[in-house]
Amino acid sequence: MAKPRKYPPDPKKPLVAHLIELRDRLLRMLAGITIVFLCLFPFANDLYTTLAQPLIDQLPSGSTMIATEVASPFLTPFKFALVGAFFLAIPWVLYQVWRFIAPGLFANERRLVLPLIISSTLLFYAGMSFAYFVVFPLMFEFFIGVTPEGVAVMTDISKYLDFVLKLFFAFGLAFEIPIATILMVWAGITTPEKLVAKRPFIIVGVFVLGMLLTPPDVISQTLLAVPMWALFELGVIFSRIMISRRPPEEETTPPEPPSSSPASQEDFYDRKR
Repeated sequence: MAKPRKYPPDPKKPLVAHLIELRDRLLRMLAGITIVFLCLFPFANDLYTTLAQPLIDQLPSGSTMIATEVASPFLTPFKFALVGAFFLAIPWVLYQVWRFIAPGLFANERRLVLPLIISSTLLFYAGMSFAYFVVFPLMFEFFIGVTPEGVAVMTDISKYLDFVLKLFFAFGLAFEIPIATILMVWAGITTPEKLVAKRPFIIVGVFVLGMLLTPPDVISQTLLAVPMWALFELGVIFSRIMISRRPPEEETTPPEPPSSSPASQEDFYDRKR
């Protein structure tokens, strides 16, 4: 017999109460980001130097980065400290989102959403770390290695920041493949068996994505595509585990009412059987 679904214990709130709570959660998110930013801002120049280290290590001897705008030496580290504060405050931001939506979820949904939020945060950080420690050195070595003769590589600090932030965001999203896989299966959009059947297309897709996100060399493309493929397989495995542990859903179709017409003799014998 199917177990009935447990509804959230919180009573229904009027729209104004939801809007007030949403405002409070947004203010808490902003306060958390501001606190982290105030802690990072005194070290903004040192943080930017650390961010630029993969490129500086590959520059020819005597070459440096440049600032082509008057305010760039101040605004660029300031911008990086602000974006870094948001990245570091992501767990706090997602926690506030979780506290806002949790009362409207069922008990089984709450048990699933919280691990997904935690794992998605860790995977996003893992994607950024992978880009910084693995992809950046190979990428900058390739770019500087193909520099034409007589051309001095002097990258603008603002252009460099925009470039690496885009890559951080791209690699962070790319490492969310297991979460996307689990959510699609959970929502009923697909099944693990269908995903396995489409594995050849997915493999081609991750290599194409790796080609678009990395320089046109086989090494860096493979270094991104192979982890994405492995993360897809991990998502399929966890999707199967989630389905095997999912409680039976409550039957939504009501039983058919008994017919008002008199039963025939054949129906009477069929019921007795």
